[in-house]
Amino acid sequence: MKILFIYPEYPDTFWGFRHALKFVGKKAPFPPLGLLTVAAMLDASWEKRLIDMNVQQLADRDIRWADYVFISAMTVQRQSVDDILSRCRSLGVKTVAGGPLFTTAPADFGLADHLVLGEAEMTLRPFLEDLEKGCARHLYTAEGFANVADTPVPLWALVDSRKYGAMNIQYSRGCPFDCEFCDITQLFGRKPRTKSSAQLVAELDALNRRGWRGGVFFVDDNFIGDKRKLKHETLPAIIDWAERHKHPFDFYTEASIDLADDSELMGLMVKSGFEEVFIGIETPHDEGHVESGKVQNKNRDLLDSVKRIQQAGLQVQAGFIVGFDSDPPSIFERQIAFIQESGIVTAMVGMLTALRGTKLHQRLLREGRLLGDTTGNNTTVALNFIPSMKPEALINGYRTILTTIYAPRQYYQRVTTFLKDYRPHPQGPFRLKSGYIGALFKSMLYLGVIGKERFYFWKLFIWSLLRRPRLFGMAITFAIYGYHFRKITENISWVGLFSDTSCLEQK
Repeated sequence: MKILFIYPEYPDTFWGFRHALKFVGKKAPFPPLGLLTVAAMLDASWEKRLIDMNVQQLADRDIRWADYVFISAMTVQRQSVDDILSRCRSLGVKTVAGGPLFTTAPADFGLADHLVLGEAEMTLRPFLEDLEKGCARHLYTAEGFANVADTPVPLWALVDSRKYGAMNIQYSRGCPFDCEFCDITQLFGRKPRTKSSAQLVAELDALNRRGWRGGVFFVDDNFIGDKRKLKHETLPAIIDWAERHKHPFDFYTEASIDLADDSELMGLMVKSGFEEVFIGIETPHDEGHVESGKVQNKNRDLLDSVKRIQQAGLQVQAGFIVGFDSDPPSIFERQIAFIQESGIVTAMVGMLTALRGTKLHQRLLREGRLLGDTTGNNTTVALNFIPSMKPEALINGYRTILTTIYAPRQYYQRVTTFLKDYRPHPQGPFRLKSGYIGALFKSMLYLGVIGKERFYFWKLFIWSLLRRPRLFGMAITFAIYGYHFRKITENISWVGLFSDTSCLEQK
């Protein structure tokens, strides 16, 4: 069998970091971990190739080479998926599709020959057995959740790591919390399922053998879902491995805000080599947490929690949301104030979106407030439900947040606030990362000479060299991030609502 894995193209979004990656000569943030894991589950004797459309073009000859094309995708990749399926159908090559996009809306993809949904550890083998017998069905699903002890090491040989900003690993699936707007618990459940320390070490070994040096993103939706195992088994194993190999990787991940309550856990993460953590803060308005069921954020001094994590040596990146039914008119100013005061440099702000499969989607459907499906693209701002706030006020307020926090003055002010508070605890020897010398000179040209932010760039440049020289590289990285965020903000399409406003008048 000849199997071609295709990872669809992402549109230009905040999360893609396209404008920032150009400075270091990279094409995409991460390789397609899901497809690489599925590839490792297939017969070792089969020929396998991977086309990641975010780093290379897909030619018809690539498709014709294959007996089957395997596709995995997120919601935001929908447009590219439709094009791939059409091309494969016209060229007579059968397709096998899986991943979150297909799992949440299987009826939308009649062009896919086979839908292997849910977790591949449960549904891939029945499909392969039927395929061998010549009676493969269109749809494969399974009840329950997989045992991640069955998950193999990804087939890293299929990708050129030089094209990516970082590599990635999955340690756990599932989240103990059940926020109304999130689809993670629907896809992966509320009980965290974790890999063994031996599995994790094997994956680290695989990346190390391939010569990777740099960032490794633990893609878990909540890395600290099982704190006890982390503290007593997993992190000690990572620490031991990292010390034996002289800390070749910098780790970062996603976690819930209650990380701030556990100084022992934060200390172990830092000692392991973790440098950054993404946290869903969502809103400084506590009623929004009550409304969405985000219990871990309720009745908490969020600003103090952020500061504690930063002072422990972990950079906080965060997600924010506007558009909750409980949001007051002042929410936009409060979001801006919180973001600026917290020093959260990478502040990803979005309007509330009703994703398929979430409790929010089900509630809004019952209430007759749904307008359509979301594209998942945060550069096309379009509400897919009727909000409590006037849509024009919500969209304009959201625009105000973005244009304010990513404006050079406010952005660089936030960078300086963070660098003043941050207390890193570097592990292992200093390593000059690939492409960083070139990125420094490019930043001096594009940001310091040509860019709108040149005054703020040179102010940060000089301040960090004199006051925080150990963080100079981080300061330049943040300056490059700011350029990306500003470019995306300038290119946002403010569509508004998915349907005409007559539905609003009926309300």
